[in-house]
Amino acid sequence: MKPRSFPRRFSLFMFLLLAPQIAQAQSCPQPLASARRLVLVTADTFTSTTATVQRFERAAPTAPWQLSGGPATALIGHKGVGWAHAFRSFARKGEPVKVEGDKRVPAGFFKIGRSFGFAVSDRPGYLRITEGTTCVYDLSSPAYNTITTRSEIGSKVSGENMRRPPEYARGLLVDYPSDRKARAGSCIFIHLQLPGRTGTNGCVALPEPQLVAVQDHVQAGAVLAILPRQALDRFKGCLPDVVKP
Repeated sequence: MKPRSFPRRFSLFMFLLLAPQIAQAQSCPQPLASARRLVLVTADTFTSTTATVQRFERAAPTAPWQLSGGPATALIGHKGVGWAHAFRSFARKGEPVKVEGDKRVPAGFFKIGRSFGFAVSDRPGYLRITEGTTCVYDLSSPAYNTITTRSEIGSKVSGENMRRPPEYARGLLVDYPSDRKARAGSCIFIHLQLPGRTGTNGCVALPEPQLVAVQDHVQAGAVLAILPRQALDRFKGCLPDVVKP
């Protein structure tokens, strides 16, 4: 009698079962395709100044997303949403593409970086903002879209002193792919939402309890997704379901 081939058949069965999910994950845009934690920011339209924020996680890139927090409401750009330069191929006719100074939050998928703030913190990789910490938006500077210090770049380079806006008392860096040649925007953060504000210059702003929850949620490889609702179907199978607050 020949030995049973159950293990081989089981392996084949599992491959056939998971193949569609694996193929779908591989077709999703990076860095979303390999992410295990997600902060999803969904605006109703391209001109919305508020958005729904939800947190998700999954066991593996081929596993389904599970809701882990939210929904909450965030402020986004004063002028709404525009496709990031790196994701402009997803734009349809008439949809805006982000450029420097347009006060739009960028649509696309971006790795979330280090936590930052004014106070001392023991968060891993934390960036403490001090007088002279500067995010460069000067299109003529090689330091464009980087965070440095005024002593490093000198007095003539245009940039934002991050110690002065109170919104930066707490936040997270966003790995936003832009350079001075693309002129596609700079200094994109998740930061504190203050009372009385009606929009941002291109960032995502959250009330402090929700911002702390996002800081607690993210880890290496966590991704920020920013999209208007009308674009969600373009990434079907890559994103979790969205719930309105």
